[in-house]
Amino acid sequence: MEGFGALAELGPAIGVFGSARTKPEHRDYALAEKVGRRLAEEGFAVITGGGPGTMEAANMGASEAGGVSVGLGIELPFEAGLNQWVDKGINFRYFFARKTMFVKYSRGFVVLPGGLGTFDELFEALTLVQTQKVTSFPVVLLGTTYWQGLVDWLRGTVLAEGKISADDLDMFTVTDDVELAVELMVKARRGTVMTPTPERPE
Repeated sequence: MEGFGALAELGPAIGVFGSARTKPEHRDYALAEKVGRRLAEEGFAVITGGGPGTMEAANMGASEAGGVSVGLGIELPFEAGLNQWVDKGINFRYFFARKTMFVKYSRGFVVLPGGLGTFDELFEALTLVQTQKVTSFPVVLLGTTYWQGLVDWLRGTVLAEGKISADDLDMFTVTDDVELAVELMVKARRGTVMTPTPERPE
């Protein structure tokens, strides 16, 4: 309920996911900063997990561009609170409550290279789209080299064994182009791509 109250007036927003372990000197850090900045320049609030690494970079890009920078933190023993670039922050004890906030307030997702937490968020989003718990909205995987092995496995093993359908592979876009990622989010806002309408308590 605290999350609903804090974000009720947020406006159009995009969830940006990625590794907390990304170092400032890594190319993914600069990529995330650019994503955050460009989304803010297009009038989106940027929502991250509020932690270090990729999340910090995206929040920094959004904040420095004059946009709304949101951090949805989680109580973990190896993360020390929200990063300094978060303008509007909430800390959660449980992952499920935090995920509800991401789905409720995001109109799309940009996913940079990350680990198990990032995979969890990615597949949660794709499952909601696949099962029509949310209507189709853009999911962009940034970093073709990083994500290609996963895509090849989905196509060569999961699809080949009939565990998913060919259409499921159309639920996301893999690219290195930040401008394309932002363009897909802008199109979603304009209604060219359908935006999420999750089943949720009001």
